[in-house]
Parts: sequence; C-alpha cells; structure tokens
Amino acid sequence: MKPKGVLALFWTAVINGVLAPPLLVLLMLIANNPRVMGERVNSRWLNLGGWITTLIMFAAALALFLTLGRS
Repeated sequence: MKPKGVLALFWTAVINGVLAPPLLVLLMLIANNPRVMGERVNSRWLNLGGWITTLIMFAAALALFLTLGRS
C-alpha cells in the first residue's frame, strides 16, 4: 500500500502533465499575437522551439494515458 502523500504527489503530477499542453498552446498563441505583444512577438526560432515543446508535451500526455492502466 502506498502512503497517501505519495499518491497525492503522483496525481498532482498527472494533472500537471495533462494541463500543460493546452496551456502551452494558449501561451504560444498569445506570444505570437502582435495586438497583445506589440513588437515583442516571438521570433521564428522561438516559435519553432515553443511548438516543438508543445508537441512533445502532447505526446507525453498521450503516452501517460496509454500506459496509466498498465502499472
């Protein structure tokens, strides 16, 4: 039996991993909006890095769901 504190930390990490990808999408859209950011919108390289990171986070969340029941 796992201690309740460890279980709470586990589920907190799961929730964080699931919520991070949609929040990254919103962050990227805001960072690329000139009406919001003015002249300080993301450069091409920052966009590339940001969208790659977002895709990796979506893949990690999908992998989490695919493997969650197997433990």
